[in-house]
Amino acid sequence: MLEKCNVLSIPCTEDWLGVRILGQEMVLVGADGGIRRSWKVSTSRNPPSCEEGSLGTPWGLHRVVEKIGDREPEGMVFKGRVPTGKLFWEYTGVEAEENLITTRILRLRGLEAGINAGGNKDSFDRYIYIHGTNHEERIGTPASSGCIQMTNADMLEVFGLVPEGALLLVLVD
Repeated sequence: MLEKCNVLSIPCTEDWLGVRILGQEMVLVGADGGIRRSWKVSTSRNPPSCEEGSLGTPWGLHRVVEKIGDREPEGMVFKGRVPTGKLFWEYTGVEAEENLITTRILRLRGLEAGINAGGNKDSFDRYIYIHGTNHEERIGTPASSGCIQMTNADMLEVFGLVPEGALLLVLVD
């Protein structure tokens, strides 16, 4: 992380997140470089990609630019980053089969021009988030449409631990 921040002339945050797509794992790294916490996640069903329309999880350095859903109940469904007023288990049929965005959202902005920022490779414009899911049984396997999905309980924990402005480094291997 320090090397990536130095190359991009971006100050490193005290605590930061790291995602290994291959391992379907996210870690919270403290200022001392030690892993404070780890969680299983699900990244994209499609191969990792920074391209718009690929439905792949983008790699590289990102920043948490918005925290959405504070004070909403666990399981709340969001559409367009707005709570719907319904919990995921209240959905049935086709809607329940979809990957719903639940509980909390950490909205991400890519920080690497031409990789995950700008043009057709912009994580922010692609609405790439870390969020809860209604399909918790899939966590630990590639299952999303590009976002980083977590169990709802883990999403609540991460939301409480990670401040707006924290960095996230997504690695493919």
